[in-house]
Amino acid sequence: MNDIQENPKVVEELPSAKVRRTKWTVPVIWVVPLVAAVVAGYLVFDRVREYGTTITIRFKDVSGLKTGRTPIKYRGVNIGEVTDVELSEDRRQVLVKARLRRSGASVAREGTSFWIVRPEVAAGSVTGLGTVISGPEIGVLPGSGKAKSEFVGLESSPVVLERNVLKIVLLSGNVSSLRPGTSIYYRGVEVGAVHDIRLGRNARAVELRAYIKRRYANLVREDSMFWNVSGVDVNFGLLRGLEVNMESLRSLVLGGIAFATPPGPKAASPKDGMLFRLYEKPEQAWLDWSPDIPIAPESEI
Repeated sequence: MNDIQENPKVVEELPSAKVRRTKWTVPVIWVVPLVAAVVAGYLVFDRVREYGTTITIRFKDVSGLKTGRTPIKYRGVNIGEVTDVELSEDRRQVLVKARLRRSGASVAREGTSFWIVRPEVAAGSVTGLGTVISGPEIGVLPGSGKAKSEFVGLESSPVVLERNVLKIVLLSGNVSSLRPGTSIYYRGVEVGAVHDIRLGRNARAVELRAYIKRRYANLVREDSMFWNVSGVDVNFGLLRGLEVNMESLRSLVLGGIAFATPPGPKAASPKDGMLFRLYEKPEQAWLDWSPDIPIAPESEI
């Protein structure tokens, strides 16, 4: 018999093997890159979740626009940004691709206007000064049609920044100092403006496309009379002396158009696109008109 069989205590005295379980550990040097990767992944996910619709806008000139830096704004709120700028195949236009935030995706509809906002000096106003330092941005005037992804940008900012206006056309032999942005006055109060000037179809007259703010639309009727108040109107008489029309003096540099509406039976209110003749000077009777016309409160506009 062997020793184990003769002496069972030998088995009890033999040492037992101890098994240690190894734990997987990450070196401290990898902690920082791992955290950075997690944070970067979250930022990418959050940015993808924030942005939605992609649109394309065609412009003739996009000087100053920068990929990833030029914003698209509506009423001063950032609703998207430019993601790419490239020439069209015929090299006659520039294709600006942009992503809209989900909160602003609803502006991608038929009738929406886009334009590049740059510092601009117009008649009586200076706009876009904020872009002198920050660079150009793209402005938006939302439409109300069907969803759309391709648009043709405007070459300049529109004067009419609201859709709810009365649009009229004034016909004149020449425009002298009138220009887009020229104000329209009723009793010296600005109630509208000219937003476009072009030659008529037969080139015998000039068409001034203008708008009247909706609050003051009731002031315009079929028999309203419009006249040019640009320049200085000076009259001299032996008995009355020198007379200067101050309304004309105020519009000497800026230009201006005034109109009056006669009292009496109410004439039909004009519809969008109605034509009116623009006179060089008013008749005295027009200046004496004083009809009682209600003005809508601002809260109802």
